[in-house]
Amino acid sequence: MADRVTVIGWDGSPLTAAARSALGAATLVAGAAHHLALPEIPPAAERVRLGSVALAARRIAAHRGTAVVLADGDPGFFGVVRTLRAPEFGLEVEVAPAVSSVAAAFARAGMPWDDAQVVVAHPRTLRRAVNVCRAHTKVAVLTAPGAGPAELGLLLEGVHRTFVICEELGTDREQVTVVTSDKAADHSWRDPNVVIVIGGPMGAAEGGGWFAGRDPGAGPRGWVQPDETYGGGLGEGETELLRAAQLARLGPRTGDLVWDIGCGGGAFAAEAARAGAAVIAVDHDPGACARTEGAARRYGVQLHVVRGTAPHVLENLPEPDVVRVGGGGAAVVSAVADRRPQRIVTHAATRDAAELVGRDLTEHGYRVECALLQSVELDTRAWTETERNVAFLLSGVLPDRAP
Repeated sequence: MADRVTVIGWDGSPLTAAARSALGAATLVAGAAHHLALPEIPPAAERVRLGSVALAARRIAAHRGTAVVLADGDPGFFGVVRTLRAPEFGLEVEVAPAVSSVAAAFARAGMPWDDAQVVVAHPRTLRRAVNVCRAHTKVAVLTAPGAGPAELGLLLEGVHRTFVICEELGTDREQVTVVTSDKAADHSWRDPNVVIVIGGPMGAAEGGGWFAGRDPGAGPRGWVQPDETYGGGLGEGETELLRAAQLARLGPRTGDLVWDIGCGGGAFAAEAARAGAAVIAVDHDPGACARTEGAARRYGVQLHVVRGTAPHVLENLPEPDVVRVGGGGAAVVSAVADRRPQRIVTHAATRDAAELVGRDLTEHGYRVECALLQSVELDTRAWTETERNVAFLLSGVLPDRAP
């Protein structure tokens, strides 16, 4: 095992005295090509090109001597430190950080970033990173080959965002470009790059907040809000308790894309967005679309409202993670199941209708649950019944997809 492992962050500025000292004593140096060209590296040191961090960690673990790993920016922020410290390698490391590429990107843009979300996009996580960009007003995306500005722009089709693209930060080839998301695919971008994605009303608290990223305490308490807060535009399938049960079954979260089909008054769509998910709300009624946009404004969340009739309008929508079917019946549920989301939730007014939907979901490979929900509103002054609602709640979970 290496006698000593030092991880040095590099942001293009001159190395500190401590970093130069560690590098001068190194018998093995790992880094990218531009790191291995630094003049401070001892000529006799073994040089390891840092492609796979895990492979480099194995080389370091087997090395007898002093090892240095060079990385861009802050190596403890979505960087190599996590892999090097994994128990399988048994490495103890010292870290000399530099300014993170995210901090540098926002500095170049002249913007604060304590209210930004930060995500990593590579081919495996690109879709989830895009969903965060749909759901939030300020996002920094650490990109990778095959998951860069062009791919982000293509997957954000129909959602207007502004991109601040920072290429090769800290080098003499550094460049900062501002484009709209629909133009990002028209250019070739140099790696490495960071993309700041901005869109929608910022809504930051005056004088700054207290929490990095989206404030979890913003807005009223509760997963769902009372029906009357939506201005009387809710239908029979949008009652407060039914919405609570639907949200509990679907569990929308940051990185998810939620379809709300038959969005009605927009209550479910707004509340799913408050949970941090990206939401596409669909309805054929222009009034419902307008009410949903109003609900999004009321609670300061991002929504993409699509006017059209399901199931036909669903064909060109991006792949969902979880879906609420608020209208359209068995035919729409079947079309949704063809797209294989992780979870589907809907409701039915009768047992026959519930059985029809349940059988179709089962045939699509979903594990189906059904519950008869009954809510009774009472006037607590006289403890008399004022309203009664009954619905069959159906949910389907696809066992072969991650929860």
